[in-house]
Amino acid sequence: MIYSNLQDQAIDDSAVAAFVDTYGDRATSLPPVAIVIAAYNEEGAIGPVVEALPEQVCGLATAAVIVADGCADGTVKEATTAGAMVCDVPVNRGQGAALRLGYRLARNGGAAYIITTDADGQYNPAEMERVLGPIVAGEADFVTGSRQLGSQETKDFIRRAGSRFFALSLSMLTGQKISDTTFGLRAMRAEVTDAVRLEQPQYQASELLIGVITHGYKVTEVPATIHRRRVGESKKGHNPLYGLHLPGVNNFFYGMRFARVIYGTWWRERQRSRSAGRSSSSSSASPEPVARANGSGPGSVEASASSAAAGAPAPAEEAKRT
Repeated sequence: MIYSNLQDQAIDDSAVAAFVDTYGDRATSLPPVAIVIAAYNEEGAIGPVVEALPEQVCGLATAAVIVADGCADGTVKEATTAGAMVCDVPVNRGQGAALRLGYRLARNGGAAYIITTDADGQYNPAEMERVLGPIVAGEADFVTGSRQLGSQETKDFIRRAGSRFFALSLSMLTGQKISDTTFGLRAMRAEVTDAVRLEQPQYQASELLIGVITHGYKVTEVPATIHRRRVGESKKGHNPLYGLHLPGVNNFFYGMRFARVIYGTWWRERQRSRSAGRSSSSSSASPEPVARANGSGPGSVEASASSAAAGAPAPAEEAKRT
């Protein structure tokens, strides 16, 4: 895992140690599929979400790993009672930071696959088979659901238009056709999360998506459903005027922050790729093949995993890998 912030690394290191102390062998011997959920003050919602999670997906056993992101309510107790393994982080840092920690817990525990869903019950757990299936079949490395290919209950015209705009923008930037950049129900090979750089405390879905595309992993979308939140309120798009409940203002702030993540991540990854290319061309040794997805084209998932395990971060990445 790459950290650009040493304070974040210290928090995660402490949380990982506490998680292992709490769950012992359960934490270090996870089943093949880890269902990772980031939760912030989701009392009343997280319990039913955990209880609805399948015990098996694609014939593989699952374990629910909840990262409680500085919760000040009964989220931790409710999730634990429902049967999840809970990593209780004392400070609230955002969904992106919580998921990054969840990915690390899943990898450290030996899970082969990771599925993510939200803590608010907006995604259908029955559709986990659909997102994980192509990966288990060897057809993809990363699969995201898409409301554009499936269905959505929201009637917010501005939010729908913004979703389509950013999907088009990301598709043009990466050369990979994507119809939904923010869908929370996703599946991936566990090692994929260790190969990409994850810095965003919020809006991390697009950062992860851009990262896996630019690293050459095979990405695909499947139709999926997103429902309205029925318990609590959304934690997305908070801003100084959020409490006034002005949809236009809130959507504007959300769109500005989301655009910064998309374009900033694309530029960062573009520079990283260029730096890696210059380093490779100037090396006197035979160049390593670029890691690509699924054994097709130059390199493979296996090559990426072994390279990540044996190598150090690219020269442009002055970050520490854990």
